[in-house]
Amino acid sequence: MTQSLRAIYRNGAFIPQTAFELPEGTEVELLVQASQITSPPIADVAAKRQFLRALVERMQQNPIPLNAPYFTRDSLHERR
Repeated sequence: MTQSLRAIYRNGAFIPQTAFELPEGTEVELLVQASQITSPPIADVAAKRQFLRALVERMQQNPIPLNAPYFTRDSLHERR
C-alpha cells in the first residue's frame, strides 16, 4: 500500500505536516524529494577558485544602487 505524507526534517526527526494514522511500530520507507535544486559541491580546488572569482566579479559588476529601496525583515516576509 502506497500513501503520500509530507514532512519536514528537523533536529534529526521527520515532522509530519498532515495528520496520518499509523499503528505504533509501523515500518515506513521514505523517499526524499528536495524542495529546491542544489548543485553538487565543487571538489576540484582550481575549479572552485575560478568559480568564486567569477562570482565575485559578477557581483562587483552589478552593485546595489544607492537609491535602492530598503527592505525590513517584516516587509520581506509580508504575505498578501
